Amino acid sequence: MKRTQTDKQTKPATAEMRKEYRFDYDKGRPNRFAKKMAAASPLVVVVDSDVAEVFSTAESINRALRALISAVPGASKGRTAPR
Repeated sequence: MKRTQTDKQTKPATAEMRKEYRFDYDKGRPNRFAKKMAAASPLVVVVDSDVAEVFSTAESINRALRALISAVPGASKGRTAPR
């Protein structure tokens, strides 16, 4: 059986990455928006493109959904959709 070379010189992963993808951890700072996001508990929903053409802003989507909720009999704020 032939011996294989184990002392191959390999480039570190950072040498292969572009400069703009290298992160300097010494310059990192804590997320200043983390407390606001935790308090607001945002929910992200992806809408289809045909819906996005009609509702261009988050406010318009929320307004339409609130109108739909008020039109549905028995709808309450505390209920969630079954999963």
